[in-house]
Amino acid sequence: MNPTRPEPQNRLDDPADEQTSDPGRNTHRTSPRAPEPSAVEVHGPARVIAVANQKGGVGKTTSTINLGAALAEYGRRVLLVDFDPQGALSVGLGVQPHQLEATVYNLLMERDTDPAEVLQDTGVENMDLLPSNIDLSAAEVQLVTEVGREQALGRSLKRFLPDYDVVLIDCQPSLGLLTINALACADAVLVPLACEFFSLRGVALLMDTIDKVRDRLNPDLDLLGVLATMYDTRTLHTREVHERVVEAFGDKVFDAVINRTIKFPETTVAGEPITQWAPTSYAADSYRMLAREVIAR
Repeated sequence: MNPTRPEPQNRLDDPADEQTSDPGRNTHRTSPRAPEPSAVEVHGPARVIAVANQKGGVGKTTSTINLGAALAEYGRRVLLVDFDPQGALSVGLGVQPHQLEATVYNLLMERDTDPAEVLQDTGVENMDLLPSNIDLSAAEVQLVTEVGREQALGRSLKRFLPDYDVVLIDCQPSLGLLTINALACADAVLVPLACEFFSLRGVALLMDTIDKVRDRLNPDLDLLGVLATMYDTRTLHTREVHERVVEAFGDKVFDAVINRTIKFPETTVAGEPITQWAPTSYAADSYRMLAREVIAR
């Protein structure tokens, strides 16, 4: 047994999470907008969803991993794309980025790369990974001189689309060329938004970028929804920010709300999604509810 690996958790959530009713405590319930999905008999072609926010630390990587795992539980074939040179998505699934011989960088910059050399098994049934490491930071510089540089990721992903139902792209925390590539090939954008004032201020810039990509590169790009993350049921500030998010985005705000919990850092150490690490937790149920909403939309 790995001594650094925390013990699996089977109880619900931390005692501090047992709060009175508010948006952050309703995520384990069913929702009219999140019906139980029907089984999938024929897989593909995949719907591509970019998980984006230029602000760091808002739960993009956590949401990509756990939404993907929840979708896989509902029988969807899911491909996760680590499109951040920091490789956090890969690390969160137990992959060591510095040990990789081939990554998404090779798919972007070397057209003869065999996709099978890059694809990684996540240990989650129906969910695979295209990993990343620091090499990807060079792609942003190298792509500047390329013709059709904004479409490089889309070209690389085409060969995978027939085999999956959903592709989730974990974008880096910036609005640079890599993020533009993700938006240019995506069908929709999912925006994780921490329930903090500064996160709310910064989202306007992302919306502006999405509008520009829609106008110039990808007219079919849609805002799938805004996901409230890091919800702390104990603070008035969190509830006020959530209310403002709902006022700004209306029914584009998912009913699912992701609470703060110590389990997310534990899952990173374990290299597993929370749906496997703490399957009975409210956090796991929140992502299952999110998965149902995503399927319904």
